Amino acid sequence: MFYREAGQFRTSYAQDSQILPLRQDRIGMAILLVAAALIPFVANAYWLSAILIPWLILSLVALGQNILMGYAGQLSLGSAGFMAVGAFACYNFILRVPGIPFVAAVVLSGICAALVGIAFGLPSLRIRGLYLAVATLASQFFIVWSLDKFAWFKNYDPAGVITAQKIMILGHDFSSPREKYWVVLVFVLVLALLAKNMARGSVGRGWMAVRDMDVAAEVTGLSLLRTKLQAFAISSFYCGVGGALFAFAYLQTVEPSAFTIELSFRILFMVIIGGLGTIMGSFLGAGFILLMPIFLNVFFHAVFGKSVDASIASALEQIIFGVMIIAFLIYEPLGLARLWQLTKERLRLWPFKH
Repeated sequence: MFYREAGQFRTSYAQDSQILPLRQDRIGMAILLVAAALIPFVANAYWLSAILIPWLILSLVALGQNILMGYAGQLSLGSAGFMAVGAFACYNFILRVPGIPFVAAVVLSGICAALVGIAFGLPSLRIRGLYLAVATLASQFFIVWSLDKFAWFKNYDPAGVITAQKIMILGHDFSSPREKYWVVLVFVLVLALLAKNMARGSVGRGWMAVRDMDVAAEVTGLSLLRTKLQAFAISSFYCGVGGALFAFAYLQTVEPSAFTIELSFRILFMVIIGGLGTIMGSFLGAGFILLMPIFLNVFFHAVFGKSVDASIASALEQIIFGVMIIAFLIYEPLGLARLWQLTKERLRLWPFKH
């Protein structure tokens, strides 16, 4: 009864093609947006800096990875490498272009990552599956090695750990956790809206045609070259913007060691657990991967306290976390987004059984 479509009539194509055609979805989204805007007034600095900001940034990167894997069906293991491109590009734009706005530097860093993504996406025209995953994995190592090898990217800093510049927008220094959260939130909301519109339009239909059967898509006149490279470029753009925000709003340093292969695998797990081919799944998967270890740590400290050695408790947390991931993939391989979809379907019928 809470999620009934009965009585909600649509009398034009524009109404039928809305992003949120149901009244309940629009109300729910409005509540989420208001809550997201008001969270900084109730959350402390730790929650903002250590949990909410990285969750939003990693959700954005997972969204870019989901565009490539979930919608276009192209396996990739180099997302952290493209994040590194965005982080170092943003640093160098601000360093070497006097007076460049921070927003422009972030967008240009995303474009730089997109160009690199196109270069490493060229093998997708000849190889697919695990072979493509290995090729993109090579891009991860090559990008990190290049940024570490050539000192120009690090402004010839011998230490290799560079402090990120201040986030300056319209002459204001966004230095507090609350202000950084709002900057990240605006970027994430805008890019998530763009991704939603691309996924439900002709661009998304082209991606899904290539994902489902690329030979049939090419026979019908769809250009595999343009569609695949477009998916790599847009995905890398999202990763590049996420990398710039990751360095400037979260780490506050720019260093190649922050963008390791482990981060690429974490982003991959976020996409798989959240749900391939869904926008919401990227946010849900990032929340699961990021927040579940913290929850397990708090739970073990509350239950066992100091009676269990810290190293043993940490090992148990990792084991339980791994078992949860395996069990979840066995019982719900379509991810958390599928659980949300099933919940909405049940709400359409509740309290009736049929």
